[in-house]
Amino acid sequence: MAELVTRVPDVALAVYAHPDDADVACGGTLARWARLGSAVHLVVCTDGGRGTPDPSVSPAELVRRRAGELAASAGKIGLASHRVLGAPDGELDRRPTFVGELVALVRSFRPEVVLGHDPTAVFFGQEYFNHRDHRVAGWALLDALSPSVALPHYFPEAGPPHQVSAAYLSGTLEPDVWVDISETVEIKAAAVECHRSQFAGPESGWAADVVRRRAEEEGHRAGVVHAEGFRRLRLGG
Repeated sequence: MAELVTRVPDVALAVYAHPDDADVACGGTLARWARLGSAVHLVVCTDGGRGTPDPSVSPAELVRRRAGELAASAGKIGLASHRVLGAPDGELDRRPTFVGELVALVRSFRPEVVLGHDPTAVFFGQEYFNHRDHRVAGWALLDALSPSVALPHYFPEAGPPHQVSAAYLSGTLEPDVWVDISETVEIKAAAVECHRSQFAGPESGWAADVVRRRAEEEGHRAGVVHAEGFRRLRLGG
């Protein structure tokens, strides 16, 4: 029987590679928790400046545009804060301070729960394989969470240690828990629609339709109307 996560953390931190990733991956969960009183924070690792097939759009202009889209979507979700680390797309693996930055952020926010990419999910049928930035961000987050964040002699300059209770990995091929987002799926859809640089097209609203359809599919697996699935890692606390 599918396990539904009903506990709402006091503080949650989502760490995702690109400005639209958290909304697509877990926007319904973040919105649900925020509505129920959780302080939900988002860290975006890249600036998103290369995420377009249009050669006429400069990276600097796209960075500005995506920052505005992120701010708009954060308002819809109800985030307590959001920040962008600003690494160029495709270069997270060249950022030697990356794990230490994540350790410092987790220790600063002191969340009960952290959400991020499942870096082990690579091949999704014949049509898609997982973005390199997703995989790099996912592994870096796991490296930060265990053992570094909780142990004082790892990155001592990053602040006092903190024990995260659980990590929820999205975009996974092996979900083992779900969150009921039936009451927030439309918030998720609206947040995803904010990212017009990524989801523009001749037919308006198609991205929101995809969001609803995928949430229905996960809801069917979980025994509710709409859901998001995660791989859960218990970390202690």
